Amino acid sequence: MNVYGTANLFSFRYKRDNWRAGIVRNSWVTKDRGASGFFDSAEWEEVKRKTDSAIQAWIDKQLQGTSVTVVLIGADTAGKRWIEYEIKSSHRRGNGVLGIYVHKIKDKDGNTTTKGKNPFGAINYPIYDWIDDDGYNNMGFWIEKAAKIAGK
Repeated sequence: MNVYGTANLFSFRYKRDNWRAGIVRNSWVTKDRGASGFFDSAEWEEVKRKTDSAIQAWIDKQLQGTSVTVVLIGADTAGKRWIEYEIKSSHRRGNGVLGIYVHKIKDKDGNTTTKGKNPFGAINYPIYDWIDDDGYNNMGFWIEKAAKIAGK
């Protein structure tokens, strides 16, 4: 299976890591892979004001048609309620799951942040570092590997 045919969801802590997620997204787009699994800020701002069940339904809809969930791990991603829901829902769906530390990606002001905790707990999903492991050139391989492990 080729990663170009793999539908992916990118999960991240919007408030703190939207800029860093944009860097990852733009790298994906510039490699002609499309931008599946991203949503705009206006959509998230509206969704987060809804009831818990409406948010869960929205996340579930975002997961439809995906085969891999990529969790972008920032300083405070671990333990966040909706990130945990996305991870659990992805696991239940049988999606491949992987994490990418994004704390070394500079934000719009040129700042990096601290390395966050592993959000997967006891589940042993692969985790990479965007900078140290050359995510720009390797993310496609990581996603393809996660898809294959999941049988997708």
